[in-house]
Amino acid sequence: MRGYRTLILAGAIAAWTGAAAAETTLHIGLAEDPDILDPTLARTFVGRIVFAGFCDKLFDIAPDLKLVPQLATEYKWSPDNKALTLTLRQGVKFQDGTPFNAEAAKFSLDRHLTMKGSNRKNEISAVAKVEVVDDHTIKLDLSEPFAPLIAQLTDRAGMMVSPKAAKELGDKFGTHPVCAGPYKFAERVAQDHITLERFADYWDKANVHLDKVEYRIIPDSTVRLANLRSGQLDLIERVAATDVAGIKQDKSLKLASIVSLAYQGITINVNNGPLSKNPLGQDARVRKALELSIDRDAINQVVFNGEFLPGNQWVSPENPYYAKSVPIPKRDIAKAKELLKEAGQPNPSFTLMLPVGPENEQVSQVIQSMAKEAGFDIKLQATEFARSLDLSEQGQMQAFDIGWSGRTDPDGNIYALISCKGTLNDGHYCNETVDKELNLARTTSDPAERLKHYTAVAEQLAKDDPIIYLYHRKWIYAFSPKVTGFVPVPDGLIRVKGVSFK
Repeated sequence: MRGYRTLILAGAIAAWTGAAAAETTLHIGLAEDPDILDPTLARTFVGRIVFAGFCDKLFDIAPDLKLVPQLATEYKWSPDNKALTLTLRQGVKFQDGTPFNAEAAKFSLDRHLTMKGSNRKNEISAVAKVEVVDDHTIKLDLSEPFAPLIAQLTDRAGMMVSPKAAKELGDKFGTHPVCAGPYKFAERVAQDHITLERFADYWDKANVHLDKVEYRIIPDSTVRLANLRSGQLDLIERVAATDVAGIKQDKSLKLASIVSLAYQGITINVNNGPLSKNPLGQDARVRKALELSIDRDAINQVVFNGEFLPGNQWVSPENPYYAKSVPIPKRDIAKAKELLKEAGQPNPSFTLMLPVGPENEQVSQVIQSMAKEAGFDIKLQATEFARSLDLSEQGQMQAFDIGWSGRTDPDGNIYALISCKGTLNDGHYCNETVDKELNLARTTSDPAERLKHYTAVAEQLAKDDPIIYLYHRKWIYAFSPKVTGFVPVPDGLIRVKGVSFK
């Protein structure tokens, strides 16, 4: 009998230790599959969530949007604001064992600036030269003062990649990226999952508590929530606003949310290939009629239970850089019909592309129904997320219901998306007045002066409507009570450093 009891005890210990080991993998449910995992080329929000797990940046932001040192510990501007000197953290290694130093930082920044297809070039275009001062100091020489620079370095433009891996893999770097973050890339199965493993030589290893992080791609918010409730996931992002009340009543789950820096809007193809040659793309009166057919408050109430914030600019009405002289227009069907008649297009037709997902589809259906009352015939084209971005970039769309995840500086919400040479300006909108004012806003750090320039931009965009801004979301997360250390931040990224299980 004694031997039998010992055997039972041994089995129980084995089962317990096996369960404990399994619990060191954090399973996160993502709403989309990221595009390429190369910080220089990437453009998706979900990609930024994954990058947060394995690619440290020069700086980070806190929940209150204050700057936090990461791979850079100090910075100093020159008296004329045309040079920025950065002190780099010592004792840091990339995940391939090579050292992070000034030469590596210069390599990453130069790569962002010069690599073909870079989506970071616009973000730090004022950087004319990166100089190595010593092994742990670099200087960024600017062509002109550039107020948003530090804010840009808190995101992908500030991510440092291994020069050794980047040189070996070239444009295939995104298939096996190597950075200097808390976890290292292990595996990716498209449309299914991405796995990261703990990096043993991370510079802040005391705050890394998990063996693995696995991101699972589940576009349907209802299915994501069901997987969380069943224990298949530990944390999910972008909880549907309509599920918030039910989660609050569920004692087996926890909820966290924060107001985002993001916007959602309809990007219109005005000059990107043959599909722009239609009334919506070619006539601002038709675009204004579309905007006037939409009730932003109704979208917020019907689709999001009033959880989000209606808006008509690239920053929310609560942002200090919101142009108050351009308020949210009220729905006006009569005026919309008048504009369409004036344009000689009483019943314009176009296709609205949208990423697959319940909320995206509901919003687009509400817009379709509203616009019909003004005379619009809108066909909806639900498309897999990464594919929709490719089509948009190629001009294979007439209008695109798409969001932007937001940046701490307002420049990050508009320049690349609306300036004439913006790398993310898929509609190919171009206006000299807008470009002039955006560039002037970049050269001053005085908030009042910057607001003056952004107000001029908002007034021009309200006439042209290349993007019809709709609303600003909250980032809403649900997670298991066993998850500790998770803190939401307005940029929406899930920072897994510091996260552990009870």
